[in-house]
Amino acid sequence: MSDLRETARALAEDAPVFVISVAAQLAGMHAQTLRQYDRLGLVSPGRTPGGGRRYSPRDVALLREVQRLSQEDGVNLAGIKRIIELESQVEALQARVRELLAELEAAESRRIAAETAMQATVQAGYGRGDLVPMTPRTSALVIWRPERGR
Repeated sequence: MSDLRETARALAEDAPVFVISVAAQLAGMHAQTLRQYDRLGLVSPGRTPGGGRRYSPRDVALLREVQRLSQEDGVNLAGIKRIIELESQVEALQARVRELLAELEAAESRRIAAETAMQATVQAGYGRGDLVPMTPRTSALVIWRPERGR
């Protein structure tokens, strides 16, 4: 259930719903600044069939982050673009790690189930007399030779 909520939240965050004037207002910027950021590849909004820009809540948050990095931290636009690219790579790698951990957990569960089934099979064999546990009583070597001539 929480995975479904996370997916719905992610879809809502990526839904291109704001026209450029609304996105600019929400981000506290001029619409021309958003156009420039789009040309530079800092923030890439969705497009309508007619080519109009549509910004998602995630895009607006990214615009605010670009503004903060530029104004408060003094990072130039090339540096901001690199930061955004690196953060995107980190997110992708973290998602891959989560996938691999889930695969590992599933494989471990399968291994445990197979081991349990094997132990149950061995135990059932003991009950039928097919398998007889032996404990060595001596360290002597015994060689068995079948009788000839029978």
